[in-house]
Amino acid sequence: MFVDKAKVFVKGGDGGDGLVAFRREKYVPDGGPAGGDGGNGGDVVFRVDEGLRTLVDFRYQKHFKADRGEKGRNKSQHGANAEDMIVRIPPGTTIIDDDSQMVIADLTRHGQEVVVAKGGRGGRGNTRFVTQRMTAPEIAENGEEGEERWVVLEMKVLADVGLVGFPSVGKSTLLSVVSAAKPKIAAYHFTTLTPNLGVVDVGDGRSFVMADLPGLIEGAHQGVGLGHEFLRHIERTRVLVHVVDMSAADGRDPYDDFLKINEEIKLYNAKLENRPQIIVANKMDMPESEDNLALFKEQLAAEGKDYAIYPISALTHEGVKELLYKISDIVESIPPAPEVEAVAEQEERKVYRFEKDEDNEFTIRRVNETFVIDSPSIEKLIKRTNFSTPDSVARFARILRNMGVDNELRKRGAVHGQTIQIGDFEFEFDEKS
Repeated sequence: MFVDKAKVFVKGGDGGDGLVAFRREKYVPDGGPAGGDGGNGGDVVFRVDEGLRTLVDFRYQKHFKADRGEKGRNKSQHGANAEDMIVRIPPGTTIIDDDSQMVIADLTRHGQEVVVAKGGRGGRGNTRFVTQRMTAPEIAENGEEGEERWVVLEMKVLADVGLVGFPSVGKSTLLSVVSAAKPKIAAYHFTTLTPNLGVVDVGDGRSFVMADLPGLIEGAHQGVGLGHEFLRHIERTRVLVHVVDMSAADGRDPYDDFLKINEEIKLYNAKLENRPQIIVANKMDMPESEDNLALFKEQLAAEGKDYAIYPISALTHEGVKELLYKISDIVESIPPAPEVEAVAEQEERKVYRFEKDEDNEFTIRRVNETFVIDSPSIEKLIKRTNFSTPDSVARFARILRNMGVDNELRKRGAVHGQTIQIGDFEFEFDEKS
């Protein structure tokens, strides 16, 4: 089963909680705090595996969650960090954030990695909060939550040459002749529903990868027919081989077919209009093909279009060898697609993270008798605060006071005992704190 697009959920592991503990050895008076930090949560890492060819595995598993870090331990021992979750993907996979539609990574080489969901940082134990004034703090942080998001995986086949053209023009037959690939061949439209790849040995020590791509029809750039399911895969090819049926089967006009296919490619991605293209006049063994080819050349010349045209018969193999030599020459003269080359120059492992606003800004709004505080940084602080100990509560109140939250609430008319809401939590405003 060929699957080239999938949507999956990824979540980094939560950090382990810090620990409140104290030394209690018999001969160590006033031993002091001994609670260790929690371990960091595991990352979700996508790694390229050249042994994979499709995204079919993601049809059956759509959720990937890394393990959380261990809790801190006694005697100031650090909790173990969780192992990263490695998710294997095929080469040529583009990873896109589903919410922002930002491209996270475009991975093409075996072993390349990207961290798509960073694990949470472990919480600090009470040994981290010792000061001259507070020598035995009962404060420990909860572990930070791991990042989570939905991502879309799009696989684009990695081929040097892409065969394009209307259905049933002989693309699959040509691929089966020049390579060991065994695509399905039948006398009806849309026989090829998924891309087929084959390695072409030219015979003079040169070779290249050719892709037989599903046939296009008019309106494909808008999703008609196989639409984007086809067009996505021609973006990485270095050369387009446009196969035209010169026998004019089914009453079709070869030149009109040629123009329509090129228009669909242009409307999908304007950059592809400048991609090197060879015209293959196929089925020259059929009657009237010679006359149709002569008319085709006249129509091209009248429009001022300059393309190399190679008449062949994929059925009888006539002209195929000359075509392969020409394709190989062009492939050798063209570097890989820019986006692939740029990725190849990057480091093997990348960490993707949204840019987060780490300042202490907040807004206050009043809803009936409740004051609602909106602040990502304060909500994050709440999640990391363990409210089970008085020292942790006092530290939380102190941080808000230093941020200016208390003064702003007073300006808005908050009085002692009034309800304050932050995220999913509610507190009472305490003038004495």
